[in-house]
Amino acid sequence: MRAGAAMSADPQLLAAAVEAAIASRSPRLGRAAHARALRLLSPGIPPFICAHLVNLYSKLDLPAAAASALASDPSPTVVSFTAFISGAAQHARPLPALSAFAAMLRLGLRPNDFTFPSAFKAAASAPPRSAAGPQIHALAIRFGYLPADAFVSCAALDMYFKTGRLGLARRLFEEMPNRNVVAWNAVMTNAVLAGRPLETVQAYFGLREAGGMPNVVSVCAFFNACAGAMLLLPGAQFHGFVVKCGFDMDVSVSNAMVDFYGKCRCAEKAKMVFDAMRVRNSVSWCSMVVAYAQNGAEEDAFAVYLGARRAGEEPTDFMVSSVLTTCAGLLGLDLGRALHAVAVRSCIDANIFVASALVDMYGKCGGVEDAHHVFVDMPQRNLVTWNAMIGGHANIGDAINALAVFSDMIASGETAPNYITLVNVITACSRGGLTKEGYELFETMRERFGIEPRTEHYACVVDLLGRAGMEERAYEIIQRMPMRPSISLWGALLGACKMHGKTELGRIAAEKLFELDPQDSGNHVLLSNMLASAGRWAEATYVRKEMKDVGIKKDPGCSWITWKNGVHVFHAKDTKHEMNSEIRALLAKLKKQMQASGYMPDTQYSLYDLEEEEKESEVFQHSEKLALAYGLIHIPPGVPIRITKNLRICVDCHRAFKFISGIVDREIIVRDNNRFHHFKQYECSCKDYW
Repeated sequence: MRAGAAMSADPQLLAAAVEAAIASRSPRLGRAAHARALRLLSPGIPPFICAHLVNLYSKLDLPAAAASALASDPSPTVVSFTAFISGAAQHARPLPALSAFAAMLRLGLRPNDFTFPSAFKAAASAPPRSAAGPQIHALAIRFGYLPADAFVSCAALDMYFKTGRLGLARRLFEEMPNRNVVAWNAVMTNAVLAGRPLETVQAYFGLREAGGMPNVVSVCAFFNACAGAMLLLPGAQFHGFVVKCGFDMDVSVSNAMVDFYGKCRCAEKAKMVFDAMRVRNSVSWCSMVVAYAQNGAEEDAFAVYLGARRAGEEPTDFMVSSVLTTCAGLLGLDLGRALHAVAVRSCIDANIFVASALVDMYGKCGGVEDAHHVFVDMPQRNLVTWNAMIGGHANIGDAINALAVFSDMIASGETAPNYITLVNVITACSRGGLTKEGYELFETMRERFGIEPRTEHYACVVDLLGRAGMEERAYEIIQRMPMRPSISLWGALLGACKMHGKTELGRIAAEKLFELDPQDSGNHVLLSNMLASAGRWAEATYVRKEMKDVGIKKDPGCSWITWKNGVHVFHAKDTKHEMNSEIRALLAKLKKQMQASGYMPDTQYSLYDLEEEEKESEVFQHSEKLALAYGLIHIPPGVPIRITKNLRICVDCHRAFKFISGIVDREIIVRDNNRFHHFKQYECSCKDYW
């Protein structure tokens, strides 16, 4: 035999080849070593080589090959079974792992201190109500591993927490003679995951009182708990301890601090930690993106994403889905479409989180058709996806399709609706004029879906009834509420009273709002405008004077439009824009064309007691009209004109935009502070019901 062939037949060398395949995570190298073993070590492969092969296929998540390697071993050992159980448990295959554990026991093999932790890990992800965990626990006691062995005890503890058996977990923890940092970490991390942040904080101090020293896992768990409970002061103080002990050099700890400061509304401190990081990974960039997005700094969030790409970071599902939420905040449809293309190129567009974020982004940017295309193509959907699709239809007041998607959601059985789902559906009914359907859903939500009405649902119903002119009935519902009415409830009633001229009831709603939020200028302005529209000018003027006396300033109405990466902002009666002359000339021309088509200015809600001619001039200088004129001058034909307004679009501008959309044959999309309006060919998507 040649020297090379003899060396190749050496079992130790073959075992080393298998280990090399595991280290490189290469199935090809592993199968090559397996084939060589079959060829050179006939008639039978030694048991320790079989154990290596089982370990190889288990760690590479090749379950069929792992089972075959285990079955081909004529004398399987506890090492072989443990390798199989460990691999199956690590790759979320609890049933094969538990079956192998039972088979090992039937063969009379005794589990060791490596087998039990793997079995407990499998039991932690077993189907609900499985008795496997307690049974393995009893077996570990019988073999003397519990409660003395800290490694096995920690695995059992983690299993009980993950299966929701909190009483058994706490009892086991109390019985542990040696509670090491791993045991305390199990308590802390599982409390965070289960939404019990204060329990995590208490466990951390328990670790310190017991004389234990935290590790990276402990530190991250503490920051996660402070983030979950928004405990800014304890978290900031802990930051000092972390720096003193040198934990801040660990990238996971720094990531946790960025996340903590972001959730506690301290984006600048999050950026300070981020800038100080010597090493960053994908989680670091994503955490900073989310920190900005959570604090309304969408442009900064997008800038961080661009920085990640320049640093060579490949787009991940979490990164792209996080940045997509910022596009929804910016109403950045073009940016969102660019990110959609990135997701397609990176082959992550089918990922449920990315796809759900795309549906949400398109829906919030008014692109419901694009949202529907993504929704239909998704291989699976979750609750977020369904809610986003329903919410997209609600944003444009399309109640019919919102109800259709809701019906499909229930029929699919993929997921049950939650309270957000019902908020979206009732909102859609409110904006679409389906008063009966929306109210019936509100009345039956407890019986049909087991969801108790919250303040948000009551606010939706008040808005629903108010829009339909049933303000008195809405007021009765507010009076019967089991909880204290919120600002949004009284605001919905006041808005409805202004819409339908119910001045006295509107004054009651306004007084309640003044009590709850005395500094909000919008409520005073609504009351003043309502009184003005009823011709009660003295009272309207008095409300304005009251505002001035107490130092309340009205938020100025403004509209903005984006063109060639520039944002152009307009205020009412704005004359400062460099294109002011052209804008005024175009508006004058459009006014004549509109009047020739039957348009008459609606001056009902003019703010001052002016002559009719002055009122007409007033309404034709509103910020949205100025923004529209700029868009018509610069944006090429065929491209929709998108305008955003910080307040509700006025009745006259709404009417004028319908006329202009037909006269110039353009699609005009306006996002006000309430919803989207799609104007096309003399019509609006809201059907004049908003």
